[in-house]
Amino acid sequence: MTPSWINKLSNAAQLGGIETSVIDNGLGKGTRIAWINTGTGLRFKVVIDRAMDIADAFYNQHSLAWLSHAGTLPPQPFSDRGIDWIRTFGGGLLTTCGLSHVGGPESDVYGERGLHGLVSNIPAELESIIQPDPVMGKMEMSITGIIKQTQVFGPILELRRTISATLGEAKIRIHDEVLNRANTATPHMMLYHCNFGWPLADEGAEIVWQGAWQSRDGDPNNPIFREGNDFRRCPAPLDEHSGGGEEAAFIDIDADADGICHCGLRNAALGLEVALRFQKSQLPWMTNWQHWGKGEYVTGIEPGTNPPIGQAKAREQNTLIQLAPGERRTYELEIEVLEV
Repeated sequence: MTPSWINKLSNAAQLGGIETSVIDNGLGKGTRIAWINTGTGLRFKVVIDRAMDIADAFYNQHSLAWLSHAGTLPPQPFSDRGIDWIRTFGGGLLTTCGLSHVGGPESDVYGERGLHGLVSNIPAELESIIQPDPVMGKMEMSITGIIKQTQVFGPILELRRTISATLGEAKIRIHDEVLNRANTATPHMMLYHCNFGWPLADEGAEIVWQGAWQSRDGDPNNPIFREGNDFRRCPAPLDEHSGGGEEAAFIDIDADADGICHCGLRNAALGLEVALRFQKSQLPWMTNWQHWGKGEYVTGIEPGTNPPIGQAKAREQNTLIQLAPGERRTYELEIEVLEV
């Protein structure tokens, strides 16, 4: 079937593409971003200066992501102590946690580590932007950058990230390669902190995942994650989640026959679902974070190499990845918007 735009386009941007810019006002002033428009109603903002994380995301008139009060902020390279990380946590469709620590602040003989690590506060060095050219039959577009988490004497971890999309498909593809450039072995943890907010996350919306689970605190009487409670449905805002109230579950997520894990958020009232897909062999765990505070209403679906238990606990459990010098790990995450 001949596309309806044949012989009618002057500029590919009429269909979609990638547009880079710099925020010039407010708290985010000076931050490099890229808007990617798939031409399907799905458009999203890549924050180049924040590890190429994804902030705002929309499908037609509907916002998909939760955005914190601060929104997009410039990187803070020394936000790696205690819980300083949350001071510049913008939320967004994706915030990357790692590359060497995922979890709460901790200190031991191996050093001091702040909440969720360093990577989301590191700017990317852009390697390429490839625009679509539909007239020439090229519907793919991508942006690739290098994020360097480095210090003298190590550890030295490098993330090469490509975010790609196709004109006519409501889908985001993330391809990450993590490389140890140090001359010694380096601990490695990775977590994709995907944050969903109103109107996609709303009362009655279904949080989709399957697998063996336990509450983060291990309490069988956890306020949300306990047997008999419907924790896969978004509730009304909760008074008990004012301030720092929250709960989370660690999930050994099921995979299909091809080793692919499926999870997401489905809102039947909107007729929309955001589906996440990833390989169990790469990201064997998923965390479901629920924080239903008034004016701060969000759930996180977070595939990872580990639950967010931190380096120390992972080392104790013998589940901490140690990348040898020159060793590389690859991760792929797909996010698709479906009409249901």
